[in-house]
Amino acid sequence: MITFKESKTFWCGVRKKLAVDRVREFRYWQNLTPRAKRGFLSLKENAIVKDGRIYDKNGNDRSDFAELVLKTTDKQRKALKAVDELTAHEIENGGFVFAFFESTKTMKERFPALSQSDMARLMFVGTYTGYVTGRLEFDNGRKINKKDLEKLVKMSERKFRDFYKKLIAKNIIREESDGIYMNPSVFYRGLLKDCEYDLREYQHTRLFRKTVRELYEKYNGRSLKQLAIIYAVLPFVNFKTNVVCFNPTEPDEDKLKPMDLTHLAELLQYKDTTKLRKALEGIKLDGKPVFWLPHNVHDKRQRRIIINPRVVYAGPAKSLNAIKVLFN
Repeated sequence: MITFKESKTFWCGVRKKLAVDRVREFRYWQNLTPRAKRGFLSLKENAIVKDGRIYDKNGNDRSDFAELVLKTTDKQRKALKAVDELTAHEIENGGFVFAFFESTKTMKERFPALSQSDMARLMFVGTYTGYVTGRLEFDNGRKINKKDLEKLVKMSERKFRDFYKKLIAKNIIREESDGIYMNPSVFYRGLLKDCEYDLREYQHTRLFRKTVRELYEKYNGRSLKQLAIIYAVLPFVNFKTNVVCFNPTEPDEDKLKPMDLTHLAELLQYKDTTKLRKALEGIKLDGKPVFWLPHNVHDKRQRRIIINPRVVYAGPAKSLNAIKVLFN
């Protein structure tokens, strides 16, 4: 589709072909002389496009007067807007790392040697996974050595030594001559098609880096076990809704079987459901809950569990806002 361009003076010398605001476009059209309007309509009917340039029927380059605009349907525009919002969400929360897991298999089953606090630390360490390479790196690209990692996780030398040994022993990380590398079946950053590791047996979700780091900074210490719950519930989170479920991979929302607090407590080996509820409700991000626990509409004695998409989100762009509004 061809549209006219506003004058270069209107844009104060800005030469980039920005999308024209429709209100200003209409006003600009209204101010054109009848002759200019006829010229544009003629150009629109008879234009020749070659190598991205627009020529009138006489072969004159009129690219300064008109530009090509991709014509989209209302459905396409909504989809593009949703994608833009998801991208903005990712940027706002510091980008993401893919966290891998086996669906409905607890993290404790996968990593039995790790304590709850270890799980929280592993989640934090995972946010420093380097793009594609998997090497642990600071955001400026500088490698993280063993001493750097000890400082990052804020542990005593003895406790860190034990934690580090567990990660090595379970092949979660490995040491190379040029740094420490994360196992890509645990955390990975980059396009999944670029990963050389076979990840087909795993499910994955986006874990937002800035958010996790802020939570670790806030809850590091006695509250660290609370933070581990985030990592622990990942295998049970439905991608589209962020609801903790018995059947998280079910694509039909009407067929989801939400998990209540009692069953989650059993899975996470909490003897006291009330204690788990308080732990979930106690985790806050900028004053907003990380876990929302609404009552089950069919049974007021039960509560469902929904996780804040600022921490974890694997769903499509179009579903994001419906979940975000629950935490605003």
